[in-house]
Amino acid sequence: MSNALHLTVPDGVPFIDYTREFDFPVAEVFRAHADPDLVKLWLGPRGYTMEVESFDFRTGGSYRYRQTDPDGGTYGFSGVYHKVRENEFAVQTFEFDGYPDVVSIEFLTFEDLGGGRSRLRGRAVYPTQEARDGMAASGMEQGLDEGYDRLEELLGSRTGTA
Repeated sequence: MSNALHLTVPDGVPFIDYTREFDFPVAEVFRAHADPDLVKLWLGPRGYTMEVESFDFRTGGSYRYRQTDPDGGTYGFSGVYHKVRENEFAVQTFEFDGYPDVVSIEFLTFEDLGGGRSRLRGRAVYPTQEARDGMAASGMEQGLDEGYDRLEELLGSRTGTA
């Protein structure tokens, strides 16, 4: 992939920032986040499969899904969408079943770069520094990087540019 993930884990604050550009229009990147049939094809590390139990990407909606790794381990995730503005912005909560009662708040900003390109900016805010450090050490960067590479491959396959 030609577009790298840029992830920042700053010292002393309980958040993680990330940025990833895509060689696709913002509407396509947004739709890949909104359509559960597309989300399950790209979200998460390579080799994982995803089963969507519920997915309602709109203001006041919620989601729940399970991912299965190549060895059969399963991981559940859930959250609610606080605010969703088409092709622009989403605020959601995120909770991992394996770390119950710790909920992060994620801010996603979709930017049109012109020329059929777009940028996604994300900020994940955790309730404590310990929770943030645990997430940073969990393989989050690899999961995001591989997921966004898969997203770009998916969009390329749909437009014949992959």
